[in-house]
Amino acid sequence: MTVTGRLELAAFDAQDINGLASFYTSLTGWEVADTDTDWITIRAKDGQEVAFQLAPDHIPPQWPGQDFPQQLHLDLQIADIEEAALRAIALGATRLGDGSNWITLADPAGHPFDICQADGVGPDMRLFAVTIDAPDASALARFYAELMGMEVTYDGAEGALISGDGKSVMFQKVAEYTPPEWPNPQRPQQGHLDIEVADLDAGEARALEIGAVRLDGGAKTFRVFADPAGHPFCLTAAPGQST
Repeated sequence: MTVTGRLELAAFDAQDINGLASFYTSLTGWEVADTDTDWITIRAKDGQEVAFQLAPDHIPPQWPGQDFPQQLHLDLQIADIEEAALRAIALGATRLGDGSNWITLADPAGHPFDICQADGVGPDMRLFAVTIDAPDASALARFYAELMGMEVTYDGAEGALISGDGKSVMFQKVAEYTPPEWPNPQRPQQGHLDIEVADLDAGEARALEIGAVRLDGGAKTFRVFADPAGHPFCLTAAPGQST
């Protein structure tokens, strides 16, 4: 039987998770869904979640270089991107660059994120996708599509997109890509995906079968892996399921 995971959320590393959660809730209009000493989850109106994980030795990305690469970022949507960018800056963001219909900023922890134009979206922002850097975007998209039972909805020269269950993950091709080396703080992961499975043993077997590598760490309710591009991710046990 093919084991299919469910994308739970993307979690970003930070030294000040309270400050980062406050930044994003103020900017997006989302709400805090769960909080602990080392973890805060925020939730959008459509149910999508993003988390912030305490990392006392976190080294922020230096976008767009590959000495300390971003590794992954959020693509947020709203109708008026200029107004949203000004609000983000007032809340502590730094403007990094402008695209044809998006503005790239860094949040207070240094993680780049994009505010993308989408007619009719507002006043709350919408999470369009978590975007992951890759040396081969198509291959990494296929890996996660298989792992999470999602569909490859776009595959082009510059990147690929997978979608399912109201969520999307994008993969962008990066020249001279530098993978993280978790848990080395000098080659930080910057963030990771949590993928929920009904059975951790079966989920691990499936992840290894399609190209993941088991990493040290984890606990009774989750296990840590690296995807084929080197990004760490966690398989988490669904509530009430086997571990």
